[in-house]
Amino acid sequence: MNRLIRCLLPLLGYGLLALGLLLTLTPLLWMLMASLMPAGEASSYPPRLWPGTITFEHYAALFTRLDLARYLFNSTLLAGTVTVISLFINSMAGYAFAKFHFRGRDRLFQSLLAALVIPAQVAMLPLFLLLKQFGLINTYWGVIIPGMASIFGIFLIRQYLLAIPDSLLDAARMDGASEFRIYWSLVLPLCRPILVTLGIFTFMGTWNDFMWPLIVLTDSSLYTLPVALANLLGEHVQDTELMMAGSVLTVLPVMLLFVVLQRYYIAGIMLGGMKG
Repeated sequence: MNRLIRCLLPLLGYGLLALGLLLTLTPLLWMLMASLMPAGEASSYPPRLWPGTITFEHYAALFTRLDLARYLFNSTLLAGTVTVISLFINSMAGYAFAKFHFRGRDRLFQSLLAALVIPAQVAMLPLFLLLKQFGLINTYWGVIIPGMASIFGIFLIRQYLLAIPDSLLDAARMDGASEFRIYWSLVLPLCRPILVTLGIFTFMGTWNDFMWPLIVLTDSSLYTLPVALANLLGEHVQDTELMMAGSVLTVLPVMLLFVVLQRYYIAGIMLGGMKG
């Protein structure tokens, strides 16, 4: 009996995983199929799971009637810029907290960790007023600056760098290397897996962010894809197929990014877990 239970447990686990995969993919697959349906077919009853006639007219409408190419450019520019700058700043801060010894270092780091419990929505009003004083509302920089550094990113890189031997850095110093040279030529290559992991998190978070761009951007030519898609819902509330086409174009870039960098992402998570 015990042997039978031991045999059935893995099958039960695989079955639950398969069920979870099905529940996760079903909405995404229907979103894709609905975007290829003729107008009105996605709202028919009983619901259709497959388009009677495949059409790409909704994708063409997004680029012609709604200037989605502009919104795609805005999202790519903002997500890419925030990712590059934040990786640079977070890695330098994480390196300083991990390898530099200065007065108040541990207390400052503990204060940063304590700030993680503060909801991001609480800081939105003072951040908005501060950016308004600098004239950065309704500009790209108004979206970029708040994402240039994150406590989570500093913590993640700091924990990873703690595992790098100090003797390796001391040897570089004895050879006459400056601190920035050590950081650029030695530290960054060593923490490449965790940088890729953090880069994916940052890019996806910025790409999918809706609330802050909605608050800080008022010019429609500066809208990101999520904000433009929300406006699309208001203008074309009955056009389900057009909405699904917009959703596909919003999700597709981050899915492709994850697929391309998947092995680095998994390596970073595993190494971060073992070394943290």
